[in-house]
Amino acid sequence: MWLSIWIRSWRGECIKAEKVVQKASSRWAQAHQQAGLNTSLSIHYESEIKMASRGKTETSKLKQNLEEQLDRLMQQLQDLEECREELDTDEYEETKKETLEQLSEFNDSLKKIMSGNMTLVDELSGMQLAIQAAISQAFKTPEVIRLFAKKQPGQLRTRLAEMDRDLMVGKLERDLYTQQKVEILTALRKLGEKLTVEDEAFLSANAGALLSQFERVSADLGSGDKVLALASFEVEKTKK
Repeated sequence: MWLSIWIRSWRGECIKAEKVVQKASSRWAQAHQQAGLNTSLSIHYESEIKMASRGKTETSKLKQNLEEQLDRLMQQLQDLEECREELDTDEYEETKKETLEQLSEFNDSLKKIMSGNMTLVDELSGMQLAIQAAISQAFKTPEVIRLFAKKQPGQLRTRLAEMDRDLMVGKLERDLYTQQKVEILTALRKLGEKLTVEDEAFLSANAGALLSQFERVSADLGSGDKVLALASFEVEKTKK
């Protein structure tokens, strides 16, 4: 029960963070709008340079804030799994459901923030895919989801190498190894990494129905977000 109460307390933190990132995004948009009001060409170019710097800063702050919120949610999932034996089945399922609901709410907020902004789509697309993988339960390993969201292929490969060693010395069960390796290889593929022929064969042989469905949905999700963002960008450009 204590874990359930603790998790619900983070919901307020997520709502508060959403307001913060929306405010940051709004300030960025206002900065770009203000630049269009300058009538002097020299002042206009100077403002554009300043805004470009400010825009990068706002994007960096926004991304950091979102990553912190995702880290908290991933920590909740990890803590839940570590405490599973101490909870009865109903409490475990209820708490996990609440965490997945928070992830879904976080994903909805992320979509709103990214809407119509090509820069944010490029920056945050990996995070969106990782969250979708968690919500659909195609991915079940919090640390893999976290590294996927942060676009860290090097760390994903390091984790895979550690898993290979753990399997060889008997520290990791075969079923858990297979599950996590499939998740890592899928994440690497989504991040544009080249897989070996052996890894591709392993993925094809062991990918379950949930993961195969995620592959199809995420392919449509990524292209759809970019198309919508590009269309919105073109509309705004036409208005100016």
